[in-house]
Amino acid sequence: MRILTTLLALFSCTILVAQPYSATEGRELPRGYIMPYSSATDADAALEGHRYATPITEWTTEGNRLSADLISTFAWTNRQVMLHIESAPSDYELWINGRRVATNRDGNSPADYNITKRVKEGRNRVEIILNRPSDLAPIEGWKQGSEQLGKVWVASSPTMGVRDVLVRTTLGEDDQTIATAEVGIVVKSYSLNPRSARIFYELADPAGCTVAHGQTDLTLEMRGEDTVRFLASVPDTLLWSRERPQHYTLRVRTQREGRFTEYHRYPIGLRAVGYQRGKVLINGKEEQLHTTVCPADATPDHLAEIRRSEYNAIRLQPGAVAPHLYAVCDTLGLYVIPQAPIDSHKAGTSRSVGGNPSNDPAWVPFYLERVENSYHTTKRHPSVIGFSIATTSANGIALYESYLQLKRLSDLRPVVYPSAEGEWNTDCIE
Repeated sequence: MRILTTLLALFSCTILVAQPYSATEGRELPRGYIMPYSSATDADAALEGHRYATPITEWTTEGNRLSADLISTFAWTNRQVMLHIESAPSDYELWINGRRVATNRDGNSPADYNITKRVKEGRNRVEIILNRPSDLAPIEGWKQGSEQLGKVWVASSPTMGVRDVLVRTTLGEDDQTIATAEVGIVVKSYSLNPRSARIFYELADPAGCTVAHGQTDLTLEMRGEDTVRFLASVPDTLLWSRERPQHYTLRVRTQREGRFTEYHRYPIGLRAVGYQRGKVLINGKEEQLHTTVCPADATPDHLAEIRRSEYNAIRLQPGAVAPHLYAVCDTLGLYVIPQAPIDSHKAGTSRSVGGNPSNDPAWVPFYLERVENSYHTTKRHPSVIGFSIATTSANGIALYESYLQLKRLSDLRPVVYPSAEGEWNTDCIE
């Protein structure tokens, strides 16, 4: 009996030691860039500051604490107040008016927080408390300690409104000169009671001609979510490609009780991506990739220089990605392979207990969080033609599960891990 008790005690201690850190809590599900506007004119102008949104730019730094004031306006009354943090120098806690509202263990990826219940009309205090030194250092081997806080803004959304936009393009089986675009508008309600709204949508081709439009009446139960979907036929001459990086335009507006509560406008690149026998297929044709490694904070000029060179694709280094990067690559026709922010090379290559986190089951949920953030925040960009799960991070169960999870999420796009060393959790891209 003593032996059994001792073994159980040792096992319990092992479990306690194996937990690397607590989980993320209080943030919204990851999504692509979303910005509600109060008018179609503002949406078309893509203003950064407007009636329903304001950037926070004046920050005071005191040790690991970043503080700023947020002015909540009357226009946000009876709406949801969403705080967006593009990136932070480390994982962090978010505090509003002296109360902790969220913990984010992946400061490298964009994150949204519903702070409606924590803000009052007028002046509010926003604090970001950085976790330094970070207990995530074993999987953030690239960091030098010089990272900066990314863009931060607050946006006011209707209680029932657009949460995300999904796009998928498939080629015709018999006639590949015609493709079908499927657009999904994810609508969420934060109300505690059933709520109804009418969703209007319009898709215009690169010349500005409307190719699909309509409206859907939607009723959601308490804090419910649903997706409004529509299809559009697209000729292959108007698909997004490296040679012709052209965009459609999606316009969405939400109406409730006869009043429009939000307007949206997004450029949409329609293209079909596949992976077959080691080859990437773009719009049904094999694409020979010539890839170079690129810093995540590359400037538009640097990206344009790469586009003019012999390279047609970039694989990003780990870290917070510059907000403009994907949009610039969408416009240039430069393929991108995003890099999940995982680099555990400083832990060595041992797969034994106490070795590299990539083979420690306790780290699996946190690897998965990072690859899912990487996927969801970039999935809508046509330039994104694959995903990388880590860099120089040995191998093991955490990266096996990361590969499988991205395969479940990323439709037909390849998933790569350059340091897999012949193991199965990487797709070969020629």
